[in-house]
Amino acid sequence: MSTYIIGIMGAMPEEITGVVNLLTDKQEYTIGMRTFYTGKLNNINTVVVFSRWGKVAAAATVSTLILEFKITHLIFTGVAGAISTQLNIGDIVVANRCIQHDMDARPIMERYEIPLLGKTWFDCDAQLHTIALNAVSDMLANNRLHEIITTDELQRFGIETPKVLSGDVASGDKFFANDAGKHHLAEKLPSILCVEMEGAAVAQVCYEYNVPFIIIRTISDAADDHSAIDFPSFINSISGRYSVQVIRNIFKHIN
Repeated sequence: MSTYIIGIMGAMPEEITGVVNLLTDKQEYTIGMRTFYTGKLNNINTVVVFSRWGKVAAAATVSTLILEFKITHLIFTGVAGAISTQLNIGDIVVANRCIQHDMDARPIMERYEIPLLGKTWFDCDAQLHTIALNAVSDMLANNRLHEIITTDELQRFGIETPKVLSGDVASGDKFFANDAGKHHLAEKLPSILCVEMEGAAVAQVCYEYNVPFIIIRTISDAADDHSAIDFPSFINSISGRYSVQVIRNIFKHIN
């Protein structure tokens, strides 16, 4: 992929800072109230940007990446709330498919179906999925995580043996912060591993423009009554460092 242009989006500003610092030949461009950082990462043309929060904002950001910067592949990294009981804080989900859980145009069409596309699920690119899964697994294997995050920092958030899962991710313009909302979503979409606010919108835009993409999410909370955490601290101490190392590992396998 050395002749390609890789777009990297982060769901929090703190998550892209470390990735931006990996760039060589760095330049900045401001478009639509967003700062885009271009350069090379492992000799591959790369563009990094903060997605902003919510489906509309993230869709606008990825549209700019595609139309203005001509990206050929998209990597999205960020935090998410756990829906599956298999997940704990500090675990990572590499998405297989994405769905917009708040799309509902019934009775005109089925619930979750995207108007005019006839789709409810958007599949992540198989090659990027394999690369990302291996990149995360490599970071978590054989205590390598302790090379980038101290034991004290991990213990502060109750992270002991973080794992990676592959599965479905739901997106919508809603922060889940109570048990009732979480359980309702799990009943309606039982295959969902985690929930966030941007991924499926980004997936839809990538699908419409035929851009391969992957969504990688770090679990920051349980999407329930105990979801209030110190997000800036979690991003800086945990998920931001996850993002940098995972991106490093991904780019080692892109050529």
